[in-house]
Amino acid sequence: MLEGDSFKNIRVYWIAFVVYWGIFLFGYDGGIAGGVVSQPYFETYFGLVGANGTVDKAKDAEVSSNVVSVLQAGAFFGALGSARISAWLGRRWTLVAFTLVFSVGAVLATVAGGSRGIGYIYGGRVVSGIGIGGILAVAPAYVSECSLKNVRGRITGLFQIMVALGGMVSYFVNLGVGLHLADSTMVWRIPFGLQLVPAGLMCLGLLTVKESPRWLASKGRVREAIGNLAYFRKEQLDSPVVQLEMAEIEAAIQEEQEARKGLGVREAFFGDGNFIRFVIAFAIFVLQQWSGQNSVSNYSPQIFTSIGFTGTMNSLLASGIYGLVKVLATTVFIFLFVESLGRKISLLVSAVGMGVIFFIVGAILKAHPVDNIQAGQQPPPASKAMAAMLYIYVCFYSMGWGPLPWVYVSDIFPTRTRHYGLAVASGTQWLFNFVVAKVTPTLVADLGYKLFFMFGAINIGGMFTFSLFLPETKGRSLEEMDIIFGAVSFEVREVFIERQKRELQHDIQNSASARSADQKV
Repeated sequence: MLEGDSFKNIRVYWIAFVVYWGIFLFGYDGGIAGGVVSQPYFETYFGLVGANGTVDKAKDAEVSSNVVSVLQAGAFFGALGSARISAWLGRRWTLVAFTLVFSVGAVLATVAGGSRGIGYIYGGRVVSGIGIGGILAVAPAYVSECSLKNVRGRITGLFQIMVALGGMVSYFVNLGVGLHLADSTMVWRIPFGLQLVPAGLMCLGLLTVKESPRWLASKGRVREAIGNLAYFRKEQLDSPVVQLEMAEIEAAIQEEQEARKGLGVREAFFGDGNFIRFVIAFAIFVLQQWSGQNSVSNYSPQIFTSIGFTGTMNSLLASGIYGLVKVLATTVFIFLFVESLGRKISLLVSAVGMGVIFFIVGAILKAHPVDNIQAGQQPPPASKAMAAMLYIYVCFYSMGWGPLPWVYVSDIFPTRTRHYGLAVASGTQWLFNFVVAKVTPTLVADLGYKLFFMFGAINIGGMFTFSLFLPETKGRSLEEMDIIFGAVSFEVREVFIERQKRELQHDIQNSASARSADQKV
């Protein structure tokens, strides 16, 4: 049993366990703010309740959008700066640095109150966002560079599960605080302060792991790279397994460096077959952010209130169930269906399913308005039906447009331009994540049932139509992407392959002849 794959890769799993606390933070931080700002004590304390005792909806929407969206604004800049920092400092110490930055932001948000007004929450969320943006950009690369091929897919799948798990925990933390500490500053200090627990675990855990062998090799520190690789594989330094993998790493680095020689921005974006790939990377993340999931996830209590779950406890409990369903749906899809369904069919089914669900929710809400439901009143059957529809909606999201955009973008770019492609994808994601987070409270207040019709139209009219024109990438090599996107014709590629085969056969024959001559001597 000790010689099994799990034991052999235990150090890689430990890295994933440590680093993915940062991914958990991303999900937690995205879900916690919407619940905090919906707490009655928070609204009263920070002056969102008017003289007549009712919430000033315009001011409440403004504060809600600011508290939630400034995190994404900070993350945009953290992601942009992470590439150069990790290339210079290494993956491990870059993650330590960004985790410390995140922790500073968490402390600022936690101590808000008294003479330290809501500006501390805004400032803390911006600083935390910078940390989250850097962590999210570096963590997957670090884990991937340390993992063997046969466990990389499984470990990559844990990324989405940890995002969903963080969101679910944030909903139940808000629910618990609302139930037991509703009339104190703890309604924001506990949710924001608890961020320091996973951040601390990650920071301490990073002190127990080693640097990426691939990064060390890229810096010419080959001896250290071999040592770390042997450590991760639980092999001796002179093991054939370690020597072969190290040779592959060095070859890949050399090929990548050769591929990027002389590459300018103009060629990267407008060379043969390149521009359409950047259009796809941009569009797929714009559509993902406008799928409705970010609005429902970031402002879950407000969304559930809008469909009749009035009262803080009703809306927070419904949000917690939503988070639980998302975790279960993501886990099932990642481990059972992600490789069997293919990218295109998953995106198509996901878009149609989400769109239909949103149209159903909008139609029910139009036919059964919830304006007269009193705070804390048991939700009527129509509201329960709409909540059930949203739970089904997140299942469709988790099987396609949640996890697959990153997979698809990683599939379509060749080595020569992949760093540009992933930068465009990451920047687009955070920019439109910020836009959606900023405008959602206003849309909820102004559109009512029309908000769900809007998301339904985007899902079917935009995302489904977009998916129809995407080529399938499942089972295709990176080399085939050039043919698919017109960088080279099939005929030219076949001629080149045949020439390479002849040269390889010639080299093999020469080597055999040389060995035969040596044996005769």
